[in-house]
Amino acid sequence: MVMAAPALEGAAVTALRAVLHRVRQAAEKSGRRADDVRVVAVSKTKPIPLIHQVYDAGHRCFGENYVQEIIDKAPQLPEDIEWHFVGHLQSNKVKSLLAAVPSLAMVEGVDNEKLANHLDRTVSTLGRKPLSVLVQVNTSGEESKSGVDPSRCVELVKHVKLGCPNLQFSGLMTIGMPDYSSTPENFRTLSNCRTEVCKALRMAENQCELSMGMSSDFEQAIEMGSTNVRIGSTIFGPRDYSRKK
Repeated sequence: MVMAAPALEGAAVTALRAVLHRVRQAAEKSGRRADDVRVVAVSKTKPIPLIHQVYDAGHRCFGENYVQEIIDKAPQLPEDIEWHFVGHLQSNKVKSLLAAVPSLAMVEGVDNEKLANHLDRTVSTLGRKPLSVLVQVNTSGEESKSGVDPSRCVELVKHVKLGCPNLQFSGLMTIGMPDYSSTPENFRTLSNCRTEVCKALRMAENQCELSMGMSSDFEQAIEMGSTNVRIGSTIFGPRDYSRKK
């Protein structure tokens, strides 16, 4: 007799499938393919067995917010996971993160030249292939949020793209205000930043990703052009604060 999966794990897989269905619908509504949108399953504070269930359901892209937590988790999970670091990254933790997580695919996001320089030098020192990064823009103007001011976005992108040969500039990301799902000014601001960046660096807009949208508003973000959405609680359930590291 085959035993049923634990309720929590079964719920996560069911939720993942529902999210992917909603992503597909939102992409089609905006005239794009679902494959053009990357879903980052943010697994912060979640236990290894639960992440494994989502992995076994076919998902490969996961995000973590805390350096020590991703360092602990990554060696216990399959090597083909595409890890994204989605929290605020301090320069003094860059070396430990990159050395311990060889499958780290992207850092979301770089918000100053100092961090970009640390990442660039560390990638070179470790002999890693170029690391993809997103430049974080503070589209809401809140002091509590990390990110470069929109007026300085082009300047920072130029530094990353032209001055950091071991980094691969992949696009822009933002975290907006809690109520911005009803007034998507943050999404429009990031989209405008992309237009300015691509004009200044003579890039095609499809070469510059937009990462915006989370559990509460990812469909609206996709319809407004997001190519990368970070979804945690909708897949994994409420955050477990007791596991924060």
